[in-house]
Amino acid sequence: MQQINIIDAKNHVNEEVKIGVWLTDKRSSGKIAFLQLRDGTAFFQGVVVKNNVSAEVFEFAKKMPQETSFYVTGVIHQDQRSHFGYEIEVSNLELVGTSEDFPITPKEHGIEFLLDHRHLWLRSRRPYAIMQIRDQVIRSTYDFFHQEGFIKMDPPILTGTAPEGTTELFETDYFDTPAYLSQSGQLYEEAGALAFDKVYSFGPTFRAEKSKTRRHLTEFWMIEPEMAFMHQEESLDIQERYIAYLVQAVLDNCQYPLKLLDRDPQILQKFTKTPYPRISYDEAIKMCQKGGIDLQWGDDFGAPDETYISDQFEQPVFILNYPKTIKPFYMKSHPTRSDLYICADLLAPEGYGEIIGGSERETDFDQLKANMEASGLNLADYQWYLDLRKYGTVPHSGFGLGLERALTWICHLDHLREAIPFPRMINRLRP
Repeated sequence: MQQINIIDAKNHVNEEVKIGVWLTDKRSSGKIAFLQLRDGTAFFQGVVVKNNVSAEVFEFAKKMPQETSFYVTGVIHQDQRSHFGYEIEVSNLELVGTSEDFPITPKEHGIEFLLDHRHLWLRSRRPYAIMQIRDQVIRSTYDFFHQEGFIKMDPPILTGTAPEGTTELFETDYFDTPAYLSQSGQLYEEAGALAFDKVYSFGPTFRAEKSKTRRHLTEFWMIEPEMAFMHQEESLDIQERYIAYLVQAVLDNCQYPLKLLDRDPQILQKFTKTPYPRISYDEAIKMCQKGGIDLQWGDDFGAPDETYISDQFEQPVFILNYPKTIKPFYMKSHPTRSDLYICADLLAPEGYGEIIGGSERETDFDQLKANMEASGLNLADYQWYLDLRKYGTVPHSGFGLGLERALTWICHLDHLREAIPFPRMINRLRP
């Protein structure tokens, strides 16, 4: 008899198999017990018929508590009524580990209770589905950039300066010297691009923003590519191909998790078609004003503004060329507008806001130095970054995608906290 995982049930229809499982829920109806089972790869039903098993097995099936672990033996059958499509007709059950008073019952629980028990909540269907899609997006990220000729270059997490010159940093003591948890690997990736042409990083980043919105975490994961000999227009092409690639990979490989989340694949399919629409910052401001939103030129877009803009389009939309006053020092000046940078944000559809921010980088040494001085930065801290403009500088561009923001949109979630295994927010450091 073969031991398998639930996810492989389709390959063993009408065969007797053995599976290591946990019990998520159960109900009995006279001489039949229905067991809801999981094994980490999928969820399905076990049917225990009293006349087909020993008295001990049937009694165990009726009385075992939620999250008991055991081996189930039986024959796989198709079950068109379920999301999964298969079930197991049980012939034997073997106890592995007991469970008593599991705190997350099948009833409804509040979000704070669930987050307090996140280590156990991860066992449920919804977190399972989200983490499966997260895994697919991560694997597809590696595949995409490998196919595009990038190499992965890991920047330091501990840094001596802020990439964007902000104060929203987590400070730590580094052998009697102040150090900070990285907000971004971008500046280091720029050094990598001038060494290896096309590079990307993929790792944790940290923002000490005292924000409680559904779009913010204090620890999240970023994908940050940088490309030498590349202008902004070419970078935008890569960005939209990357997003379309991720969505298509989820559609190709995550139909079961999408069903568990009730995420309509037909909606996602629209986002695999490129190019995406592009509008200027000027046009976006006028669009908001026409819609009755009180915004003036030079204002940054808040979450409601981004939602309004994205609602005017059926696909992700790029907003191009923001005012210098609301963007960081390292961006390249617009060739015909002294008040703008060459940059872009990509807004996700369905009200999910910015998922990518990027720009062409300033290559002129004197201009970059002037930008730094205007931003109040200590030039000595950034001398290594200025060196990149002294020794063979080239046009280069890059962008950053927040993994959790992208997942929140793809999975159609209400809050980023569900898109990461153990969320870190202003009010949450445990578990």
